[in-house]
Amino acid sequence: MTIKLGIVMDPIESINIKKDTTFAMMLEAQKRGYEIYYMQIGDLYITNGQPRATVTRISVQEKASDYYSILAQDDICLGDLTVLLMRKDPPVDSQFIYATHIFSLAKDLGTLVVNDPQALRDFNEKLFTSLYSDFIPPTLVTSNKERIKAFHAAHKDIIVKPLDGMGGTSIFRVKEDGVNLGVICEIITSNESVHAMVQAYMPEIKLGDKRILLVDGEVIPYCLARLPSGNETRGNLAAGGIGQSQQVNQQDMQVAQAIAKDMPDRGILFVGLDMIGNKVTEINITSPTCVREIEAAYDINICAKLFDAIEKRLH
Repeated sequence: MTIKLGIVMDPIESINIKKDTTFAMMLEAQKRGYEIYYMQIGDLYITNGQPRATVTRISVQEKASDYYSILAQDDICLGDLTVLLMRKDPPVDSQFIYATHIFSLAKDLGTLVVNDPQALRDFNEKLFTSLYSDFIPPTLVTSNKERIKAFHAAHKDIIVKPLDGMGGTSIFRVKEDGVNLGVICEIITSNESVHAMVQAYMPEIKLGDKRILLVDGEVIPYCLARLPSGNETRGNLAAGGIGQSQQVNQQDMQVAQAIAKDMPDRGILFVGLDMIGNKVTEINITSPTCVREIEAAYDINICAKLFDAIEKRLH
């Protein structure tokens, strides 16, 4: 039986194939003989309770330009797909959540959805860390500016960030002098109407914000350390950070394994665990990245491990 793979992602014509994890997934799927159906969130819809989408069947090539070709276009029931991958980047906004409800309908029709749509709804990438409080830095989630100010008074040097951000956007560091803390609280909490995350600053960020990948409960032994550039606080690649592939050290491996073991039972096959020092700062399950950078540095095929896990669930 030919596996029909649906992928919901950002516009394919805008990706950087040298760094795009979704493109690496498509290359591996094509090598296995899958049919690949590309779509965006706006292509999804429901008619009379049936989850459907306008899809484009594509092939992919490892080329600087013309890296994908359109084979056909169609309108299908998502239940006709074997597997459906959610690879749309955050923010996890209302449209993202609506899409997961459509995915749940597809799951009810027998389509394997990765990661599980219920998990995508349940586990915000920053709040998810609260389930593993032994492994996180001092952390506060609140919309109350007085609580944030008290947290700053206790820890002196803090990071303030929105719960729905990605790529390092709107992340603020407030040092001991507390300069601009009031206005930062106003911005991040929209005047105390939106919750934000506050964490003690970790000087280990200078050694990198490490992205550790988990596949079906297994910790990939290599990671990408994203190093801040210049005087920047953030290591995110989108914020100018420099990626450095390296082996996962023993201490980080133990933490990652403790978290990884829980993921398969939650229907989460692919995870991007973010660690600074030996502390977990985020658990990314929406659209984890950094596969291409790690595979370029080490003899490992991470996407093959993912599709092996997927195929195991199809039998």
